[in-house]
Amino acid sequence: MDSFSATVDRMPALRSSISKNPERYRVLTGERPTGQLHLGHYVGTIRERVRLQDAGVETFVILADYQVITDRDTAGAVRDHVYSAALDYLAAGIDPACSTIFTHSAVPELNQLFLPFLSLVTEAELHRNPTVKAEQLSSGRALNGLLLTYPVHQAADILFCKGNLVPVGKDNLPHVEVTRTIARRFNERYGEVFPEPEALITESPELPGLDGRKMSKSYGNTITLAMSEDETARKIRKAPTDAERTITYDPDTRPGVSALLETASVCLGQPPQDIADEIGSTGSGALKNLTTEAVNEFLRDLRRRRAALDIADAAEVLRAGNYAARRIAAETLQETRAAMGMHY
Repeated sequence: MDSFSATVDRMPALRSSISKNPERYRVLTGERPTGQLHLGHYVGTIRERVRLQDAGVETFVILADYQVITDRDTAGAVRDHVYSAALDYLAAGIDPACSTIFTHSAVPELNQLFLPFLSLVTEAELHRNPTVKAEQLSSGRALNGLLLTYPVHQAADILFCKGNLVPVGKDNLPHVEVTRTIARRFNERYGEVFPEPEALITESPELPGLDGRKMSKSYGNTITLAMSEDETARKIRKAPTDAERTITYDPDTRPGVSALLETASVCLGQPPQDIADEIGSTGSGALKNLTTEAVNEFLRDLRRRRAALDIADAAEVLRAGNYAARRIAAETLQETRAAMGMHY
């Protein structure tokens, strides 16, 4: 049985344990702030974070700004993206009274864990990581040191707060495995300090972009959470479809039409095939109108809450979150140094 299948098999028992004893778990999750967060982020991960938080699980959300430059030359408008993401989190229901929202670069103690962690993995293990391979291929650049060691940085992100639960999709499962390996090897070498975190496989669907490709900020095929309803309508109106008038759900041969159906499906809670049957021969115009209405209704409350917030709210939440994360990271670093005999 492969690692993914084994992890999936553990999910019923893990979810039952979380439900019964949420206080046993500490979640670490987050994003690289490379652009504005979009509908795929919301349905894929953010709603799950809110659910875990509301269930009583202690939650840490990292905006990994240092990791923006793993596969690119500059950080770009990273500050704007960090503030925008913080506003999206607040509007989506992440409560700073229950969850800690913080930035990678503001917690130097976290990054100091990277050095001992790096000694616990081999170069060959890093080269085998599928995410490193995929990121290098998509970037078209030579493999830099930060990208090669990306999984080790993520291990530090997770373990600085002794996170023991990490919500992931299938593609990111290898990062949790690297973190488990690092925690286990550290404990074997220096004594018990870190938990071996569990991967929580998210049940939300992977939403395609409006053009049928993977939803990506770099493709420009996303509906961002910060868009107005008019901007959403214009974006969907420009989405590619085809000349066939009858609407059918067929991702392989009709990617554009099927992407719109999947977008509407997520927002309406109906199977895409049922939506296609309802639209029938009324054409792509009717599909785009229905999808626009579905998305705008789905995001209306979130956008209303977001509009009531401003940059000052985001800055205040990040200040508080960075302070809390630094305090925890300092304690973990002190414990780590003591275990290694490096406390002076």
